[in-house]
Amino acid sequence: MPVLLFLIDTSASMNQRTHLGTTYLDIAKGAVETFMKLRGRDPASRGDRYMLVNFEDVPFGIKAGWKESHATFMTELRNLQATGLTSIGQSLRTAFDLLNLNRLVTGIDNYGQMPPLPPPIPSLTSINHPHTVTPHTHDTNMTVTRQERLSSPY
Repeated sequence: MPVLLFLIDTSASMNQRTHLGTTYLDIAKGAVETFMKLRGRDPASRGDRYMLVNFEDVPFGIKAGWKESHATFMTELRNLQATGLTSIGQSLRTAFDLLNLNRLVTGIDNYGQMPPLPPPIPSLTSINHPHTVTPHTHDTNMTVTRQERLSSPY
């Protein structure tokens, strides 16, 4: 049962318009909506669970958790607005914490050295402004090694 987490940059820079007149945030929302429509057509997606997180501080940045309905997810996605600052470090930390919490709740890979079956691999998709890739946080806990728990040994 895959968990797909969408992390969307909702900083004020996402209000910039492209040459077509749409904002970066509108493009990000459209990409997620298109993905959801295409994924929904696949019979293998029946057990999928989706999470929506934006760049607001916790707990306000968690817009839809894995127990929320598809309709709630889509409503929250459409209601996203670009305000505030880019806090990519804290947002990534929140995303990884939520994915790790999901692993604990579902009993995936939280005992022994190897799970009996290959675990589903959580997906983290970050959509942000291309010029805001530098974290504005001095959180020393946010390192690349946090991603290792999400990698499958298979």
